[in-house]
Amino acid sequence: MSNRTVCREASHAGSWYSASGSQLNAQLEGWLSKAESSIRPARAIIAPHAGYTYCGACAAHAYKQVDPSVTRRVFILGPSHHVPLSRCALSPADVYRTPLYDLRIDQKVYSDLWKTGLFERMSIQTDEDEHSIEMHLPYTAKAMESHKDEFSIVPVLVGALSESREQEYGKLLSKYLADPSNLFIISSDFCHWGQRFRYTYYDEAQGEIYRSIEHLDRMGMGIIEQLDPMSFTNYLKKYRNTICGRHPIGVLLNAVAELRKSGLEMNFSFLNYAQSSECRNWQDSSVSYAAGALIVH
Repeated sequence: MSNRTVCREASHAGSWYSASGSQLNAQLEGWLSKAESSIRPARAIIAPHAGYTYCGACAAHAYKQVDPSVTRRVFILGPSHHVPLSRCALSPADVYRTPLYDLRIDQKVYSDLWKTGLFERMSIQTDEDEHSIEMHLPYTAKAMESHKDEFSIVPVLVGALSESREQEYGKLLSKYLADPSNLFIISSDFCHWGQRFRYTYYDEAQGEIYRSIEHLDRMGMGIIEQLDPMSFTNYLKKYRNTICGRHPIGVLLNAVAELRKSGLEMNFSFLNYAQSSECRNWQDSSVSYAAGALIVH
């Protein structure tokens, strides 16, 4: 075994977001300055993973709730877009590069997770092809910059989990969610609407198509705020809303449900909602974004 440090490159820099550290820093500062820190310190956030020109402003509302003075470990749960995965996978990397500064993976937590036998190891190629975790790295680096040498990250690629698997991973991760020095980032966009996404649900009673999409998304957001995993599963079965991070969200909801059994009180609130464009006819398409935060009382 060599002791060579394995680095995951910032493969989407220069396309999905700026590869220039100074430019990226200025953009993130601009978006964060327009958001309010209303429910700090967040124990978990849900935020989008699209190109920053589309969702950077929305994501800021979630990241503004992060308190770097208490956070020492950042779990990032993102869905797998490119490889079929029925479980969760860990990265082979030691370090994740960003244009701001490098982020170090917590190998102690990785080792503990690996020992459970519930995780696969993804290839560095799979890791670098996937954007759902990477799009949270610059924002994590920015939110944590005042304590940049004092925290580590725990990236987890989440597969197409069954309900029982979501429960299993939720239970496993609940002990980490219970620790105030941990932050969970749940990577998800909301409705992907249009023929190119093979999803064109439309409730005419809501008016224009984009209003129907927002109504559908806000229904799901309201259910997530109730923190009931079964209600969220039922909503997805009924409407088939194309929420790409539904499994990471399901894992979070199950972790919360586990902690609530022991009497921990938690609240989730969405703080911002946006769409990439307003759909008005059947040729249009859009992706929705939502940002929210979980606090523990």
